[in-house]
Amino acid sequence: MVEPVSDARQVGWREVLAVSAVVVGVVLGAAVLTSLLPDAVQALVFHTPLAIVVLVAGTAWLLWRLARRPSP
Repeated sequence: MVEPVSDARQVGWREVLAVSAVVVGVVLGAAVLTSLLPDAVQALVFHTPLAIVVLVAGTAWLLWRLARRPSP
């Protein structure tokens, strides 16, 4: 039986803060790791659309996973 949307558990502020902290940690970690790279690799990261390619590929993968998830 499917639960009505009104009865579904809502995400609380603790979950939101936890996800936010993880995202901030990942971004800060990526910034630190990027600063430790040699200059030639930093130029590749900062002067090419590498970040855009990574974001598009990650978004496509995530959407594919969500679309392939079996329904309960």
